[in-house]
Amino acid sequence: MPRWLPRAMVMALALVAVFQLGTWAFHQLTSLLINILIAFFLALAVEPAVSWMAARGMRRGLATAAVFLGLLVASAGFVTLLGSMLAGQIVDMVEDFPEYLDSVISWTNETFHTDLSRLEVQDSLVHSDWLRRYVQNSATGVLDISAQVLGGLFQLLTLTLFAFYFAADGPRLRRALCSVLPPARQAEVLRAWEIAVDKTGGYLYSRGLMALISGVAHYVLLQWLGVPYAPALAVWVGLVSQFIPTIGTYLAGALAMLIAFTVDPWYALWVLGFVVVYQQFENYMLQPKLTAKTVDIHPAVAFGSVIAGTALLGAVGALIAIPAVATLQAFLGAYVRRYDVHDEARVSGHRRRAPGPVLLRVRKALRLPNEETAGPDVITPSEPLPGEEGGATRAEPGGERPEDREDPPDRT
Repeated sequence: MPRWLPRAMVMALALVAVFQLGTWAFHQLTSLLINILIAFFLALAVEPAVSWMAARGMRRGLATAAVFLGLLVASAGFVTLLGSMLAGQIVDMVEDFPEYLDSVISWTNETFHTDLSRLEVQDSLVHSDWLRRYVQNSATGVLDISAQVLGGLFQLLTLTLFAFYFAADGPRLRRALCSVLPPARQAEVLRAWEIAVDKTGGYLYSRGLMALISGVAHYVLLQWLGVPYAPALAVWVGLVSQFIPTIGTYLAGALAMLIAFTVDPWYALWVLGFVVVYQQFENYMLQPKLTAKTVDIHPAVAFGSVIAGTALLGAVGALIAIPAVATLQAFLGAYVRRYDVHDEARVSGHRRRAPGPVLLRVRKALRLPNEETAGPDVITPSEPLPGEEGGATRAEPGGERPEDREDPPDRT
């Protein structure tokens, strides 16, 4: 046995063990890494506001706390407003449920020629096995829902703390990053960092603008249908549909449909159709154009990045896909060297092609009659034929070229 074989086997086993340990640790820390990534982009989003307040004499930590406190107050007020509205609508629906049931029973009896009554329907619902199983499953799922709520609150707290530290210690983080780079690269990294802040801010600006457009459009519809709480519902649809990716549109539309159903069941169908049509308009026309202008990436790249982010990280990936791609583009722009394009005609697609042999023959055939009618001393201009380039001269009317003539002998 060679002497190096046992050592090589030990090294191979050690590498396999380290790889397995790293894979296990990565899977265990996936949620934490995702929270750190989201917190980093959230810190980039609040960086302009924090820097503006810090430039006017406020300490950076206090400025960061003020920004996050403002966001917390706005979110709490929004949730409280919608919660009170939803609770009031649920109470109204419970009180008006007998009237809805009577209207449904009357429509069923008239349409299908049945003889149903409210007492029969209520008795069948109360004594149905489906309702009993639903109540039992709901009672057993209370603990699971409570655990999910507590886990979500803990994740939100972790995300907020990381975002606060990233925003408050932003200059220190940049200094630590630049300290491991040569001086020639430090300016480029700082420039790329500033561009990343601008891209993330532009992305949030575009989402806010789309939330405003969506809210106004849904407000016009709800107000036209006479649905109560139209302003609050419009704000709900605008914010939830833009800042909760993938399912935000359907979640926001479900609440609007529920409130519209209390007025007229047909209004709920109107709201559903409008939500579906507007979502397609937003995904394929509005969002790519706005993100292309504010984040400065191509609409196809923006659309593809959202799809890729959803496939990789789900709803979180869809939310941070566009600012992540814009930030990556900014960092690549700091390191990748670009050159001027010389052959502009080929790049723009306006390349001028030379005429082929067939076209030359057609031109020659159309030109020969003119040459025959011309006098013997007149030379008709023509374009050089293939093979006559590179200094070749055209033939004279006699059929001889000047270079083919022999010089007369010297008689002296």
